[in-house]
Amino acid sequence: MIARSCRLAALCLCCLTAGSSASWAQESHLDTPGEVPKYVRDPIPLFTTGLGPFKRPISSRNEEAQAFFNQGFQMMYAFARLDAVRSFREAWKRDPDCAICYWGEGWAWGSYLNGPMSADQSPFAYAATRKAISLKDKATPKERAFIDALSVRYVKDFDVKTRKDQDQAYADAMKKLAEQFPDDLDAVTLYGDALFLLEPRRGTRDVNAPNIKRLHAVLESVLNKDPKHPGACHLYVHATESTVKPDKAVFCAEYLGKTIPGASHINHMPSHTWNEVGRWGDSVRANLDAWHSDLKADAGEGFAIYPDHNLHMLLYAASMDGQGAVATQAGRDYTKRTSDTMYQVLTLIRFGRFDEVVDVTKRPEREIPAAAFDFSQGYAKLKLGEPEFAKAYLAKVKKTAETSKQEFRTHPAARLVGVLAGILEGEIARTAGDLPGAIAKFEEAVQKDDEMDYDEPEPLPFPARHWLGAALLEAKRPADAERVYREDIKDHPHNGWSLLGLQQALKAQGKTDPEVDADLAKSWSRSDTWIRSSRF
Repeated sequence: MIARSCRLAALCLCCLTAGSSASWAQESHLDTPGEVPKYVRDPIPLFTTGLGPFKRPISSRNEEAQAFFNQGFQMMYAFARLDAVRSFREAWKRDPDCAICYWGEGWAWGSYLNGPMSADQSPFAYAATRKAISLKDKATPKERAFIDALSVRYVKDFDVKTRKDQDQAYADAMKKLAEQFPDDLDAVTLYGDALFLLEPRRGTRDVNAPNIKRLHAVLESVLNKDPKHPGACHLYVHATESTVKPDKAVFCAEYLGKTIPGASHINHMPSHTWNEVGRWGDSVRANLDAWHSDLKADAGEGFAIYPDHNLHMLLYAASMDGQGAVATQAGRDYTKRTSDTMYQVLTLIRFGRFDEVVDVTKRPEREIPAAAFDFSQGYAKLKLGEPEFAKAYLAKVKKTAETSKQEFRTHPAARLVGVLAGILEGEIARTAGDLPGAIAKFEEAVQKDDEMDYDEPEPLPFPARHWLGAALLEAKRPADAERVYREDIKDHPHNGWSLLGLQQALKAQGKTDPEVDADLAKSWSRSDTWIRSSRF
């Protein structure tokens, strides 16, 4: 994480007030699991900037314990899970009798939406929860209820194979807690979180499925009372983005990015909704804010969470919005962070900067990014008048698509690299004057594109339909091109590439559509790129 090495000065100040980081046994935990892992051992400072207004009063009279507890809660809502562990630990260091502070640490060690609790972390979750239970008589009745609910989540002898049993028991306990305290928005939010952990993390969701309707209803019950609740809105965006109604989260996404202003993942989260409803400019802004928080973390003014993902989403949204300068800069920044040139060259292809592609010489080591690099080099060579080089690169791309067993996120090489192979082979055929052959290859690429699992963002900063539509227009098949562009606009609302193609397809048929014209004018208003086609 960007900020880890850059917080040392602040951490030293925190050490002066918190005391040394002793072993778990010296800190008087029950069922001591041994020394705390190095990645949470260092004290964390109390942030003076970057946090939002969220507070949850606890029974401790120690002001610093309360402040660190509030910070830990915000970090959990922002998915900064390990920093939350550190913050809750600072809370109970200030007040060793604070049962709910140990509850916080136990909660933070557990599974969350982006990752299950690991076997090596489970002893610390169990120990923190047992410590909270041992101090229950010092807690308020409501705090005792929270501790009781968490007590079923962890077992001493954890087995990854039976994690779901504890997850279900925890969801059942949180249901009772939410029913007991329906006006406690955090209790209800954590019930929604517990329900969400029972669902597959990825894939499309059926809004009419009973489990999804229940999940939505629980989170909506919080947001109806407070649309700015950072935890409930964060989860609700995730719960709706892969449904046919992603717009259900718009009302809370409007506020979400500012609820914890220094948390880059919270800044970024509205873009999961904006991409689905076609608010590409807002998605760009959200991810610029996220990237800036990632950078601010070095100065102790924010906390970096998934910076690579933030850059990926930024270059994707900017590519769809026609903001070439932003997209290509994000691609370069992605390379600086990861040493992977995949998105640097793909964004350059998106915006037709072929001479800059061939200047990028570092080929990624992993198979799928390397294939994306080969695709980009081949495409650039083709556009620079060297078709034989393009064919040589195509052979490498096709070999990876046919033989690699690797995945990029959840996307197997056969599909993801297959899309790139189809685009490059189709463009080679089109350049050679073989439009029917080109269209056939672009259709294969579209089919593989459609077969890819839901992901946010999509792994490629362009859809294959942008090539198919353009080829159909060249082949004097404007009605077919219109269909292709309308299908893409359904998948990627308000994207100017397909709106221009649709406008051209309608004109070729002697038609006009004022709504398409207005949509294009509005959607391309932030673009810095002049285009004559849906692809370069």
